[in-house]
Amino acid sequence: MAAHLRDDILHGRGHPDDHSSSTRWRHEESRSYARHALAHPREADGRNDSKDLADFLNSTRVEAPGSAESGAPRSKPLMVPGNVRAAGVQSSTAQDAPVGEVTSANTGTMEVGCGPLLNYRRMENETWYGSVLVVTKGGGLGEGPSVPELTLKILGSARTGASPQVGLGGAESEPYGVVNGVDYGGFGQPSSESALPSNSEQKWQVNDSGRGSEDAKVKGTKLYSDPTNTFWRFDLRVPMQQSELHCEYDIPALSFTSGKKRARQSFFVPAISESMRIMFHSCNGFSVGTNEEAWSGPALWNDVLRVHQKKPFHVMLGGGDQIYNDGIRVKGPLRQWTDIANPKKRRDYPFPEELRRDCDKYYVDNYIRWYSTEPFASANGQIPQLNLWDDHDIIDGFGSYVDDFMRCAVFRGIGGTANKYYLLFQHHLAPPISTFTTDALQTTSDEGAGADPRQLENTFVLQEPSIDPSYIRGSKPGPYVAEHSRSIYARLGARIGFFGIDARTERTRKQVNYPETYQIIFDRLRNELSAAKSSSSPIQHLIVLLGIPIAYPRLTWLENIFSSPLIAPIKFLNKRFGFGGGFFNHFDGSVDLLDDLDDHYTARTHKKERLYLVEQLQALAAEFSVRITILGGDVHLAAVGRFYSNLKLEVPVIHDHRYMANIISSAIVNKPPPQAVANLLARRNKIHHLDPNTDETLMKFFDRNPGTSNKTSGWNHVTMPSRNFAMITENHQPGLNGAPNGSAASGTQEPNDLSRQSTLKAKDGHSCLHEGEVDAGSKHKAADMDKHGKGSDGSLDVCIRVEMDQHDKDGKTQLYGMSIPALQYEGAAERNMRKRDAIQGAINQKF
Repeated sequence: MAAHLRDDILHGRGHPDDHSSSTRWRHEESRSYARHALAHPREADGRNDSKDLADFLNSTRVEAPGSAESGAPRSKPLMVPGNVRAAGVQSSTAQDAPVGEVTSANTGTMEVGCGPLLNYRRMENETWYGSVLVVTKGGGLGEGPSVPELTLKILGSARTGASPQVGLGGAESEPYGVVNGVDYGGFGQPSSESALPSNSEQKWQVNDSGRGSEDAKVKGTKLYSDPTNTFWRFDLRVPMQQSELHCEYDIPALSFTSGKKRARQSFFVPAISESMRIMFHSCNGFSVGTNEEAWSGPALWNDVLRVHQKKPFHVMLGGGDQIYNDGIRVKGPLRQWTDIANPKKRRDYPFPEELRRDCDKYYVDNYIRWYSTEPFASANGQIPQLNLWDDHDIIDGFGSYVDDFMRCAVFRGIGGTANKYYLLFQHHLAPPISTFTTDALQTTSDEGAGADPRQLENTFVLQEPSIDPSYIRGSKPGPYVAEHSRSIYARLGARIGFFGIDARTERTRKQVNYPETYQIIFDRLRNELSAAKSSSSPIQHLIVLLGIPIAYPRLTWLENIFSSPLIAPIKFLNKRFGFGGGFFNHFDGSVDLLDDLDDHYTARTHKKERLYLVEQLQALAAEFSVRITILGGDVHLAAVGRFYSNLKLEVPVIHDHRYMANIISSAIVNKPPPQAVANLLARRNKIHHLDPNTDETLMKFFDRNPGTSNKTSGWNHVTMPSRNFAMITENHQPGLNGAPNGSAASGTQEPNDLSRQSTLKAKDGHSCLHEGEVDAGSKHKAADMDKHGKGSDGSLDVCIRVEMDQHDKDGKTQLYGMSIPALQYEGAAERNMRKRDAIQGAINQKF
């Protein structure tokens, strides 16, 4: 009417008028209604019928509370897709977009903030389980008219590139959804666990014949949503086949406005008879103050992608520090707290809701930034991740400062906030409903935070009845993070088991984990190994991820200096006048390196616990005849340590349950320590006697420097201060000149066959202990990608890929290799040495 009146004034009442709108969109149907109409086209005689319009309007409304009894009309307001807010809160996307502009709000797509991120969870009944996480922008309490859906398909056999004769439904000879006689059509959790939320169920497309197609549909599960971000998880399940599978997933509803990553990604699932090809990394970020350009950013991820393109990884193990959150005290909301000079005032500083909200924003923004940084971003969407955290995932040294300071409000506050996003980004799990603040009493319990209405304002948190059965929950909440630890057990293919210990949630300066938690862990491991032993495919190798090295040179003398009374005068000068600068940390005023030393299993405060852990692993190896290999990171250099039976016992490594290699690979991104530190550690590489029967030392592994520069002194062949990552592959080629379980087979044997390994004699722990250590380094067959993992004796090929030049953005690497034999335990190593031959070592006490 206003337009007509305006025209009458301008042109007079008799002006010609076609009654057209000045806004060209006025008489066009909405995009959402157009999609509805296209999905349900009306018949030619249905022109005057308004039922389809009514159905469309009603489909976007839900019954009001209590309407079932009262007959009240449907009344929930329409929600805007892609930026859903609670009722009464307008969407910024819808409000700010020009009329007619195509946005995520009016197209039904969701703008991606981070992801997709791919995780591996477990194998069970010849089925591969994983998940995909996507973070979309906007959110809140509103449900929204749609939930994103993921399409999963098998592209074909990775070996031949041809399409398989069966799809995701299972073997050709069995009905759709059935594998080995077990019906997996519902894709629920095992009967021992509560089922996943119903909207995570994997739906299969079925053709007219009733057979499964190669596509599966997976509805997203909303884990967490606040006004800024929404976290969606898609639970994947792939029945494994007789050949390696190349799988692809796509999430069409996503809109990418920046970066290289897109909604369509692919990954690889091993054949039923294969073990996984493993990539291991740690320290995936830069410390505060590092010149990232001088180190070419995360360049080694380019090398990871090059290897993956030629011979795909099935899983990448994150050993801790997948992200560095230390900047929160330098450029983040803790700067004011860090600048307080008096440690007592710093300890008594409160952590109210306002500070928690600022820290929350820092953590989520830092995760989104780092996990979207190339080339790491390209890797985390196509290589399934399996992660455990360490201190930098929270803040440097968390858990290893003095107890009364670790219990301060700020540390408890950021511990809870960091745990929230650790669970979301690294494990695809819903977080606790609230985290610690000092101005909400219900959040301060040592048993976990109660619900805080302020933290739940316009925020959705999924309440999952249970978590994936691969997790091993600790006995009680940690002392500084009021949550249960989450260690992990999973099978990595046919003959490799994996156990990763959460060594941060329960950590204090004097313990790594509670004794009760160790009991739960080793009970679970015995159950898993026992079940595998009685199956058709027993576990030959158990990979144990500890995060921090356990077979490593002692630095007790350095600990004694840093904690001695001699340091007290310097600490006083530092407190009063700032003398000593960065030599002291910004938290409890102790020597800055002391928290790193206290983190190590070799620290004197962890000596008994370390001995207990090693003895328990030795007992597992003997009981189940399984070779244990330990992975460790944290120390920003590469090395290989190992435990082994004292040579006076004359136990061949092939029968030695005490032989455990500790592969130390760190860092993939952070800068390494100076050459002098690496040389110092090498000088401390003595043969240490853990107990009368067990020795340990680092082995000679680096026969040459990578590239043209000298990373270490010429005599140092045991530590390498250069960025690196590791890859591990089982030598299992059925029918190729050997037997996978270590038994001799007809035909010519591989150069590292088990008969030669059993006869090799070593003069001391610095020598080669078995055939797999002969020529360890750049000349070993495990360092040759044409031969790596191509053997058939059941050993593991280990290759550490070391950066050649920090200025090379392509991240080219030098390769160093060794092999770890399978174990054929015969009981010979159980006999103790005679008392007169025993070497005084650590006292055999239980932790």
